Amino acid sequence: MHVLIVKLTSMGDLIHALPAVSDALQHVPNVHFDWVVDEAFAQIPRLNPAIETIITTAHRRWKREPWASLKRGEFTRLWREIRQKKYDIVIDAQNNLKSACIMSLTRGVRCGMDKDSAREKFTHWVCNKTFSIPLKQHAIARQRQLFALALNYPLPDTPPDFGIAISQLPLLPIDLPHPYLVFIHSTTWDTKHWPEGYWQQLIQLATHAGYYVVLPWGNAQEEQRAQRLSTASEKAIVLPRLSIIEQASMIAKSAGAVCVDTGLGHLTAALNVPAVHLYGPTDPALIGATGAHQLHLVAKAECAPCYLQTCKWSKEPACFMKDLPPQKVWDRFLSHITHKNNLT
Repeated sequence: MHVLIVKLTSMGDLIHALPAVSDALQHVPNVHFDWVVDEAFAQIPRLNPAIETIITTAHRRWKREPWASLKRGEFTRLWREIRQKKYDIVIDAQNNLKSACIMSLTRGVRCGMDKDSAREKFTHWVCNKTFSIPLKQHAIARQRQLFALALNYPLPDTPPDFGIAISQLPLLPIDLPHPYLVFIHSTTWDTKHWPEGYWQQLIQLATHAGYYVVLPWGNAQEEQRAQRLSTASEKAIVLPRLSIIEQASMIAKSAGAVCVDTGLGHLTAALNVPAVHLYGPTDPALIGATGAHQLHLVAKAECAPCYLQTCKWSKEPACFMKDLPPQKVWDRFLSHITHKNNLT
């Protein structure tokens, strides 16, 4: 059986679909997977060796420069790649208008969520089969249910298996001192940011305890933040820019991590690296980082979770300021690491 997965962005959402692939591999004989994904996140499906062919789109770039992309023949190239193979099943694992546009190009039985389950209206119109997937549950559970229904196998009750081949991750282009912690400080929402002063205090607590702290980044703004945070200690290291798969290798070799709600946090959880995740405006019950040895610290502000990208009440995320101060986060991290080590 040949299956095409259509799930374009973003990093955390893509990681949420990986356990469904592992489920299918266990229950569907001779199943083969291809995946359509945005070029910026193409390395996420590659983390799972079961994904055979990856077809890339460039929705963000096409939106910025549609005519240039048209002249370069990128839309025609995508159409040809998608139409090249007829699939037994095509699964819309994103269920929004962007993925519906891609679904409309595919050849095969198109499966997705029904009108009451999809993230955006009308996306079910392009599907031949739709399924009811309850909304008020974790994104990983929803993906696993969708794949089980589309591919007709019983829904497993096992913990999520992301299928990442850690032994096949590349060597890092730099040498890092051990032991080191990864502080994942960057996110696209203003409200998800933990205050920089808090990060600096946490760096001092970690380095005084004998750890080095590495600070990854993905764009110029994030690099500038990492540089500011690194002034808290000589043992804080701003990394060079790494690819997603190199960041996976870096995280996998760490002693643990502290993360805001962002894609690299979900990657940390999928790698089963012990981590503490900080939640303010979002609800971990629905999108929380999932894996072994993960701890969620949730702000208790009355307005949380608000799911607003910009706070109406404060220049800093007020929900983080009161409930998740650095000493509390560090104490919980240490107890979490100790508990994990006792279990192993």
